[in-house]
Amino acid sequence: MTKIDNKIIVALDVPEKKSAVDLVVQLRDQISFFKIGLQLYTAEGPALVREIVASGVKVFLDLKLHDIPNTVARAVESASELGVQMLTIHLSGGSEMIRAASTARKNMSILGVTLLTSATEETLREIGIKEKIDNHVLRLAELGLANEINGIVASPHELPLLRRELGDAVKIVVPGIRPSWSEPGDQKRFMTPREAIDAGADYIVIGRPITAHPDPGEAVAKILEEISA
Repeated sequence: MTKIDNKIIVALDVPEKKSAVDLVVQLRDQISFFKIGLQLYTAEGPALVREIVASGVKVFLDLKLHDIPNTVARAVESASELGVQMLTIHLSGGSEMIRAASTARKNMSILGVTLLTSATEETLREIGIKEKIDNHVLRLAELGLANEINGIVASPHELPLLRRELGDAVKIVVPGIRPSWSEPGDQKRFMTPREAIDAGADYIVIGRPITAHPDPGEAVAKILEEISA
């Protein structure tokens, strides 16, 4: 694995176990980190997480927990027993919930979600938030760091702001990544892999451009070529 390879997390945005396992087997010589999100986790549960972890790759469990502090703490404890490396919570849950997650994490990293990449300022208006996106994201990121999370999940467009204000002490994981040759899909705020890495992303999450490609290994190779160009 190269330094660039290790920055890529492949999102297993597929509906069932066989597709997920097949992708891991196809790609694990190129990629060491895979994301399991709500769709796959709801369909297959903890058993699939254990199986993928046992195959020797790293797992980012993207459940975006948001509940009362005690419930979140218990869920974090359960996730930590699965052997995953990273787990997400929504920072909009507030300081008490964030602290509960941080306290329960054991050897797992807690990542705070600031704002979904599908959201726009119109989305914020709809739920009664009058801040600009940049201000909202920075405020939530600072709230997360004050309560000892390990990293931030944020759109690539907030990367320069977050790096300027928070420095290098925090890891930033960036979804909303689309190679130059792919369609943007439902992401409103996206960048290419090269742009995101240049802007300071520690990890970039890429799903459908790889998983929906006729040859996922070829898609990974094209992305690595694009990054290195």
